Amino acid sequence: MSGTSEGQGPAGVAVPGSIRPSVTERHNFGRTASELRDYRAAFNAAQLAMAVVDHRGLVISANEALAALLGTRPTELRDRYAADLIDLASDVRTWHAYREVLRGRRSRFRCTRRLKHPDGRALWAEVTVSPVPESGTVLLSVADISDRRELRARLRHLQMHDPVTRLPNRTLFFERLTAALESSPYDQGSTGRIGLCYLDLDGFKAVNDTLGHRVGDRLLAAVATRLAECADAGGPGHGGGHLVARLGGDEFAILVEDSTGTEQLADLARSVLAALQEPFDLAGQRLSVSASIGVVERAVSGTSATGLMQAADTTLYWAKEDGKSRWTLFDPERNAHRMTRQALSSMLRPAVERGEFTLEYQPLVGMADGVTRGVEALVRWNHPQFGTLTPNRFVAIAEEDGSIVQLGQWVLRTACRQARQWQLDHPDVPPLFVSVNVAVRQVWDSDLVADVAEILAETGLPAHLLQLELTESAVMGSAGRPLQALQALSDMGVHIAIDDFGTGYSNLAYLSRLPVSVLKLDGTFVRGFQDEAHANPADETIVQALVELAHRLGLTVTAECVETSGQASRLRRIGCDTGQGWLYSRAVGPDRIAEMLGAGPRPQAAAASG
Repeated sequence: MSGTSEGQGPAGVAVPGSIRPSVTERHNFGRTASELRDYRAAFNAAQLAMAVVDHRGLVISANEALAALLGTRPTELRDRYAADLIDLASDVRTWHAYREVLRGRRSRFRCTRRLKHPDGRALWAEVTVSPVPESGTVLLSVADISDRRELRARLRHLQMHDPVTRLPNRTLFFERLTAALESSPYDQGSTGRIGLCYLDLDGFKAVNDTLGHRVGDRLLAAVATRLAECADAGGPGHGGGHLVARLGGDEFAILVEDSTGTEQLADLARSVLAALQEPFDLAGQRLSVSASIGVVERAVSGTSATGLMQAADTTLYWAKEDGKSRWTLFDPERNAHRMTRQALSSMLRPAVERGEFTLEYQPLVGMADGVTRGVEALVRWNHPQFGTLTPNRFVAIAEEDGSIVQLGQWVLRTACRQARQWQLDHPDVPPLFVSVNVAVRQVWDSDLVADVAEILAETGLPAHLLQLELTESAVMGSAGRPLQALQALSDMGVHIAIDDFGTGYSNLAYLSRLPVSVLKLDGTFVRGFQDEAHANPADETIVQALVELAHRLGLTVTAECVETSGQASRLRRIGCDTGQGWLYSRAVGPDRIAEMLGAGPRPQAAAASG
């Protein structure tokens, strides 16, 4: 049990006092003979292992408990160096603290040592060294704390492991992850990289809801077993070693320390998917499950636990969004787009208040005479960080978070005010109507009819000069409140147009029951007319049929994305009423529209203007 040779400290440093006292030397504690006998009897009978040690570190006397702990007799311990008996010289810090107590410079010292019992078992001992007043000696006590330490280890295991699956839990996972990220990438054998497979079970809630939590827990335990098998099979040198943890609910993680690259993580993810696709037989219940897995692999340097988990969580979301039952690798570009999307979402509402939005207007031109009949108002966001953004960058976000209501009201008010201003500035020219896009959420989340009535009254724009555009899917599925709102707006004199017609339901029979006055053909129909040398007669037949049926229903037809004079000629021949596209003009500022009002009809073969 000795850690160093007798009389030696750490690294062979000699212990002071090389001249040993005789075995019979005794210290007089200044007590009566009767008191000394009582003290000695108590000392020897004590269950706590103890020894009296002089200032040189030599044992003066030891009790039976210490002798039994060390597998010898008390007399055999006299004149032995206590540091050798219980391995106090094995590290410099412990040795120094022990010597400070012997020299009277420190009042107490305590440490824990792992010792070997005479019967061969290892035990943990708590060693305490403290001075004996007015004696020049110290009392050394050794308490066996093996049971306490084992209990503490069991309690920690319970704290750090999931009771259902027996896997490490979230706390232990993050402890291990943090340690892995804090380790030096230059350690021998380290790759300096780390990987993570973050997964959850698709549809696990349905198992709990239909079969009960007991079956759900059995399924989780069975899944944990298969995950552990996959981790063992794919560990370092194919000998295992990856940490598998249950993070909560049906979420699991496999931590790959010292990963060798994305291919290793991809192989692991594939094996997990394959393992989980095999049916589970749970006490007569045969279940099949699938999982979605987010895979992240990167260098340890510059990576934080929070950053790694955020990337894994994002990638898991992508896997589910892409169809579930699959693994997806983290994509920095896709993540940058998501972060941009989040940034735009958080800034949308304040941007309206700060006046960061502007409107541009694209002419709607009569195809028969080239006269500009109206304009479509198109919103632009002059973002302070990302520059000018077109509607496809932020309108969908605004619809998701509800800010489309506030933004839509601003667009409607601004467009109506501008249309009225053109009317006042050009009294000799037939007034332009203005077409404004409306999201279906504006109908549900606000009183669109009241908003339109208020804005028309406020701006003085006649109702027939306002056209509201809704997408085909929104209009075709209208019922209840949306249909009532559209009808009320139509009764007010406002025109209703179906935007991007031909991309959704295309239920023409339903049009007769809707208060719609305009169809805007989706640009895909018009683009089919671009190759004039090899025109597809089917495209022209379809468009012609749509136009004829729309006219019979009393509707006018606008063709979008008109870019060439050839397209315009064919659309005009088919019977389209108005056209919109770069052939006539890109979206421009209100001043440019004012110039067009005084310029007369738009030439049919004009080049696309800026």
